[in-house]
Amino acid sequence: MKSLILRTAANYLLPLLLLFSVFILLRGHYLPGGGFVGGLVASIAFVLHAFANGTESTQKFLAYHPGNMIPVGLGISVLAGLFPMLLGEPFMTGLWFKDPLPVIGMVGTALFFDIGVFLVVIGVTLTIIFTIAETTK
Repeated sequence: MKSLILRTAANYLLPLLLLFSVFILLRGHYLPGGGFVGGLVASIAFVLHAFANGTESTQKFLAYHPGNMIPVGLGISVLAGLFPMLLGEPFMTGLWFKDPLPVIGMVGTALFFDIGVFLVVIGVTLTIIFTIAETTK
């Protein structure tokens, strides 16, 4: 799209939407939100950037193909589920550190599972969107 207003707005909105997606990710194990919703918000940020600046520009901005996020996210989620088994607990048991971290709060395996879901959702969504954009040229 050739709109100067859209390009300018998208360039300012991208970091804000990404920050908001991280906020949604981090609040997800206490309140509504989490990896899935945070991943969708982050994907929307990149789709808006692609609408304003072109798909090629957004792919260069990402530096890596979004499909590479899928196995990384799956690996993080599976490891978060398997970690309790090393301590004799059932698969996917929530384990927490004793002390909360500033700003983030209590950190445990649920957060790492959500981070994996976050990466998978971004990878799948952007791969689908970019593939559709490439085939409609």
